[in-house]
Amino acid sequence: MENYETLVDATNDLMKRGYIANLSLEGDTIVDKARDIHLTADDFSIDEFYRFEGASNPDDTSIIYAVSSPKFDLKGIIVNAYGMYANDSSSAIEAKLHHYHVSHNLHSSDRPTAQ
Repeated sequence: MENYETLVDATNDLMKRGYIANLSLEGDTIVDKARDIHLTADDFSIDEFYRFEGASNPDDTSIIYAVSSPKFDLKGIIVNAYGMYANDSSSAIEAKLHHYHVSHNLHSSDRPTAQ
């Protein structure tokens, strides 16, 4: 796991490592618009994530997820707000992302996250 100073640094490095799909959250799916692929919660794995706090406001936080899907031969990046600006969706996708973030922070003290 890397330790990145900025969201841009993390994005650039993940792209160099093959996470090239620009993914977005849309309802109950993660979408790769370039390939017209819609992933459900069962279609992907979270490989890594990094959290970044805003310089002036700790409530202004983003998380970047590196995800992969062998089913669709896809590796990509999702950037999601966290904290005050977080998506309040109750979808299975949001639940999976949130659970992964929380469980790894609670159960893996050696897992670095960027601040």
